[in-house]
Amino acid sequence: SITGGYVALADAVDKLVKTGVLERSPLIHQVAAVSVGLLEGEPFLDLNYLEDVAAEVDFNVVMNDQMGIIEVQGTAESGAYTRHQLNQLMDLGEKGIKQLLEAQLMDK
Repeated sequence: SITGGYVALADAVDKLVKTGVLERSPLIHQVAAVSVGLLEGEPFLDLNYLEDVAAEVDFNVVMNDQMGIIEVQGTAESGAYTRHQLNQLMDLGEKGIKQLLEAQLMDK
């Protein structure tokens, strides 16, 4: 997972800074990712396997701590989706990513 991978990287970098191997952290942004999708026309966040398989549309959204988009990868599995639905999914993904970014900082 991208979100967990960032936490592991940040922890390793912090250790290298504390032990003097690095002068300062090279990390400039936090990074987190979520999945979002449409199930029976309704937006869902953090799809599990069964939800992902049944979704009409599913996306992976990766953003940094400034809400900059790093990646959006999505597919309509059955039919098309509207721009309004895309905006709903992006808004839901951003909300979930904000929560993950906050959680990443909780162990600091």
